[in-house]
Amino acid sequence: MTVMELFKLMRQKIKLVILLPVICALVVGIVSAIALPNQYTSTASVYVLSSSNSDNSSASSTYNDLSAGQMLANDIATLAKSSTVQSKTANSLHMDSLAGYRIDVKAGTTTRVITISVTGSKPEATAAVANQLVDELSGVAQGVMGVESVNVIDGAVASSSPSGPPRLMYTGIAFLIGLFIAILIIVIADMSNTRIRKPEDAEKLLGIPVIASIPVIKM
Repeated sequence: MTVMELFKLMRQKIKLVILLPVICALVVGIVSAIALPNQYTSTASVYVLSSSNSDNSSASSTYNDLSAGQMLANDIATLAKSSTVQSKTANSLHMDSLAGYRIDVKAGTTTRVITISVTGSKPEATAAVANQLVDELSGVAQGVMGVESVNVIDGAVASSSPSGPPRLMYTGIAFLIGLFIAILIIVIADMSNTRIRKPEDAEKLLGIPVIASIPVIKM
């Protein structure tokens, strides 16, 4: 089947091509709006101050300290996702665990700034988890890695607008899936149709050339 033949079949089944994707998109859009709760993200940023900062004065020492500090920031970013820090955070907030929250930690490649984002279903609770996570991270980092401090640049605040779920993206994907299914149905139905619909079909079936054809005259 050529592309032009496929387009011709799609034009013949234009209702299916339009209705099925629209129905899929509507169903997914309604379900995501009703069944999927809003998610809120609160973000805090911190700066890692290593214990060697106050001892270095030369430009070379400052550069070496910055490089070491960047690697230390990456280590602390990994530490923020550890079970020790998260369990301490949950205990401080009188929670069983942080299972209902998604925690994302990013460390800059050229700075010692770490960004901690927490996503949950309640904006105030999400901000509280992010700020408490920063406090616990600072204490564990000082005790385990010997850093001087993990200073807060921007504390987390409760978000006034949801950050997810991406309902529009889900709806768009459902529309594309519905379109794919509609095309698949059309192709399968055409392949399953064994009727002779054009002279070429007769030639392939009988193995002899078609000399003439009689047009259908509609009365």
